[in-house]
Amino acid sequence: MKPHFKQIVTVIFSVFLMSCSAEENNPKPVTTTPPVVNPPVVTPPTTSIPNTVNYLALGDSYTIGQSVCETCRFPEQLKSSLRAMYSSTISLKIIATTGWTTSNLISSIDSQKLENNYDLVTLLIGVNNQYQHKSFSVYEKEFPELVNKAIMLAKGDRKNVVVISIPDYAYTPYGKSLAGDQSNKISAEITQYNNFAENYCNTNQVAFVSITEITREGLNSPNLVASDGLHPSELAYKMFVDKMMPKIKIALQD
Repeated sequence: MKPHFKQIVTVIFSVFLMSCSAEENNPKPVTTTPPVVNPPVVTPPTTSIPNTVNYLALGDSYTIGQSVCETCRFPEQLKSSLRAMYSSTISLKIIATTGWTTSNLISSIDSQKLENNYDLVTLLIGVNNQYQHKSFSVYEKEFPELVNKAIMLAKGDRKNVVVISIPDYAYTPYGKSLAGDQSNKISAEITQYNNFAENYCNTNQVAFVSITEITREGLNSPNLVASDGLHPSELAYKMFVDKMMPKIKIALQD
């Protein structure tokens, strides 16, 4: 082997050894792919209600749905919503008439000899006590009596009763047109009735749903008022049902 060629080979071999030494001193980092961790699947809590629900709606014109179609009134809309939500069979009975006071409703309940087998009872009463200028003491006496009758009819279980606040008709074209513009007086008296009802329900562990603020938008949103210019519209009743639904679900849970 020629000296010149031997030198070239020696240089190449030296470079090769240095490269190996460098790799040994600085090993390439080993990269690993971390395992894929799927987050735990969270199943939302579900509630169920009985396959068959007996529903009793007690009240006055606001329950019977004065000036709206039969399926537009809130008990019918509630029935439809529950049926769609749970595929349950909902049997609805309404005891309500336009113009009824608490006294009228008590008399009607007593005369009908109802069975105490209702899974849900709603109660909305009192506006005609105010409208007919009955003494507030009548409501103070008869509203608790009606709540207790509702509990008895609801299989004796107060959990199955939902009380709904009185709408404020001062915020309707009719209420606004009353002689002397009595809107402030009407609203103050409606508030007095509702405060009494809510306090009584809270004290006695009965569900209470306030829908009054919805009706106080009646002048700003005319579509919340029925064609008679006084009672709630189909849309307003839908909003009632939406507001009521959380308490209704609790009432009907197995």
